[in-house]
Amino acid sequence: MEQTNKPLAGKTALITGSGQNIGKSIALRFAQAGANVVVNGSRNRDKVDAVVAEIKSLGGQALPYMCDVSDPDAVAGMVDSANEHFGGIDIAISNVGRRLHQPFLDVSIVDWRKVLETNLSSVFYLNRLVLPNMQEQGWGRLIHVSGYDGFTGHILNRAHNIACKAGMHGFTKALAREFGPSGITVNTVVPGAINTERDWSQYPNTDVEKKKATIPVRRWGEVEDIAEGCLYLCTDGAGFVNGQALHLNGGEFMF
Repeated sequence: MEQTNKPLAGKTALITGSGQNIGKSIALRFAQAGANVVVNGSRNRDKVDAVVAEIKSLGGQALPYMCDVSDPDAVAGMVDSANEHFGGIDIAISNVGRRLHQPFLDVSIVDWRKVLETNLSSVFYLNRLVLPNMQEQGWGRLIHVSGYDGFTGHILNRAHNIACKAGMHGFTKALAREFGPSGITVNTVVPGAINTERDWSQYPNTDVEKKKATIPVRRWGEVEDIAEGCLYLCTDGAGFVNGQALHLNGGEFMF
C-alpha cells in the first residue's frame, strides 16, 4: 500500500458484517492501516468478494468468509480458518445487527430469539473464541458496534434490538475489567445517524432532513466516521481506553 503510516501492521482483524456499509468501511480502513483483514458476510458473497478484491488491489491481505454469526459452530469455523490463514486474530469487531421495526406485542418468540442470537449472542461466540490467543500474546482489541438507541431508547418499536444493544455495552464493561490485566481492551462504538444502504421500511418515522437539523454538526455521519473511531481504539495510543462507549453521533446526543 502507498501509505507509510500503518499503525496496524502485522495485526489481523476479523470484522463481522463487513461486506457493506460500516463493516466494509472498517475493513478498508484497517487494511490501509496495515492489518490483514477477515471479511465476513452471511448472504451476499459478491459483496464480500468485492471488498476483498479492493483490499488486495491496494496491496493488502484479506480473507473472505461467509457464515451466519448467530451460529456458534459457524463462528468457530471462521476463527479456525482465520487462525490457519493469518496465524491468529489480534482484533475482533462485532458489527452484525438485525434492526427490525416491530411493535412489542407483534414480536414473536422466534423474532426475539433470532434478534438476540444475531445481535448479542454472536458477540459472545466471537469473543469467547478469540480471547484465549489474545490473552496468551498479551495484546488484543475487541470492539462491539452498538447503536445509540441502545443508550437513549428513542426509536419506537425496536425493543428487541434496543435490549441487545444495551446489553452489548454491559458485556463490554464486564470483559474490559476481566481482561484488561492481559493487555486487552474492550470498547463499544456507538454510531448515531449514519448514511448507509438500508431497508428504509424498517425506519418508517425517519425524516432525513429533519434529523439533520437536530444534529449540531448539521449532517448525517458517514461510514468513514465510524471506521476512524474504530481505528483509533485499536492503536497503541488508545491503550488506556477500556470499557468505554465511544459515541459518534455529531453531538445529537451527549453523554
